[in-house]
Amino acid sequence: MPITLSETAAREIKTIIKQQELPEAGTKLRVGVKGGGCSGFSYMLDLTEEAKSEADEEIESQGIRILCDMKSYLYLNGTEIDFKDEVMGRGFVFKNPNATSTCGCGSSFSA
Repeated sequence: MPITLSETAAREIKTIIKQQELPEAGTKLRVGVKGGGCSGFSYMLDLTEEAKSEADEEIESQGIRILCDMKSYLYLNGTEIDFKDEVMGRGFVFKNPNATSTCGCGSSFSA
């Protein structure tokens, strides 16, 4: 199962692309994980205009092209990225079926 975006997350990403005056056609969302955080791994999100490399998996969801390096993809396969805008805060939320536990803030996990 690929990495997917909710409609809300895709709408927020498109808004950020416009606010930062990035080219809509060439801008991709880079998703990954790195060691660290409260639970072992932290999620990373970045907007990039770089081309897909041999070490990347490229997916499209909700009209957004997503790049993910192969190592991160092992941990993120099947993940849905959502966006919440609530009283307690706003930000991207990862629904990761590979996570065995997550921290309270939701920005890190263990597998």
